[in-house]
Amino acid sequence: MEVRSAPSLLPILRSRQQGEVLTYLMCDPDRETSMSELAHRVGVPLSSVHREVERAEAAGIIISRRSGNTRFVRADTDSPYYDSLSDLLVKAFGPPHVFAEALEGVGGIKAAYVFGSWAARLHGVAGRRPVNDIDVLVLGEPDRAELYEALGGVEGRLGRPVNVVIRDAGWLRDGSGSFHATVTERPVVAIEIKKQLGRDPVPQSS
Repeated sequence: MEVRSAPSLLPILRSRQQGEVLTYLMCDPDRETSMSELAHRVGVPLSSVHREVERAEAAGIIISRRSGNTRFVRADTDSPYYDSLSDLLVKAFGPPHVFAEALEGVGGIKAAYVFGSWAARLHGVAGRRPVNDIDVLVLGEPDRAELYEALGGVEGRLGRPVNVVIRDAGWLRDGSGSFHATVTERPVVAIEIKKQLGRDPVPQSS
């Protein structure tokens, strides 16, 4: 069984399972998923998912519907708790945290960020949801095979493809061109890798 370090929010929640179930639903509020798919994506037994869904629906933070014998669930964006709770859960259990865990053992990384549509939606920029894939920028000189293996391993956990772009350590500060402008002029989310030796600041768009 894979053992992962507990995020700092965990003492507020009853269990890591609860956090990961809720995060999967609230990270993409427009995505509806079946109970079996939810259990598969978060790697939690179906019985545990059923228990967490029952509690969350009773608390008014998710809603469900039945189609035949299949129960579908999604976040209740009308809940007064939705905005604050989703923000906390994404920071503690969401893609940036998942990437940080995966990249911790990959050498040669100076810094890493989530960019593109996922980062933009997290910061409230309007656009299509759910986001079909997640873009990751890695700065430094990582072992590419090791990096791709680490990130490929989280695609199933996140339920979508991961697109990785590698640039040298000073690219955010010294880079140029249309792709550089696309990245630096839109929101990005830092991936806080443990034992990381430093990070170039993200230039602020005017």
